[in-house]
Amino acid sequence: MLKCFATSEKGAAMVEAAIAMTLLFLLTLGFVDFGNAFYQWNAADKAVQYGARLASISDPVATGLAAAAPTTTPGAPVVAGAYAPFVCSYTAGVGSCSSGGFSATSFSRIFRGDTSFSDSDDCPIRTGSQRPGMCHFFPFLTRANVVVTYSATGLGYQTRQGGPVPTITVRLRNVNFQFFFLSGLLGFGNIAMPSMLSTVTGEDMKSTAP
Repeated sequence: MLKCFATSEKGAAMVEAAIAMTLLFLLTLGFVDFGNAFYQWNAADKAVQYGARLASISDPVATGLAAAAPTTTPGAPVVAGAYAPFVCSYTAGVGSCSSGGFSATSFSRIFRGDTSFSDSDDCPIRTGSQRPGMCHFFPFLTRANVVVTYSATGLGYQTRQGGPVPTITVRLRNVNFQFFFLSGLLGFGNIAMPSMLSTVTGEDMKSTAP
């Protein structure tokens, strides 16, 4: 009887199907998750582009920027590197710039758009004609992920009434892909998203700019 059991092929197809279906199931979920990861990458890239554009027409996050350009020769061009870059970000829930003051209201406008000010990571629903913020393009963002830098790259002139015309860079840091199916199965939860940034030239630097 044991010999018959050892040589029997009954149920072999079921075992093979179970193995094949498991592999197929994992493959299918992998395609779905990696497709979603590419969507997150594109959404984050769009958020960076829009954030830089919004920063270029808004009041600066770095409150010391208005007086950053040299004043020794009124009307002279502001040369590249005339002042140290202002790097503004949140760390442990506290916003700061590398020098000078930090405007939480201006940062909120870049992060949350035209919605009401909030010194938090929440992303509110837009109403009416309110412009979106970075979080509306990529909901997984937190304030700590966003870094805004204002630097002198040879634009504008000294003692300009509206302050210097900086070059603005918005970049993301410490952003991980959010996997749904594979995070528990294969531990794909801690893959860092490649660094991305967008650089634009400052314009009026006023919140009322179109």
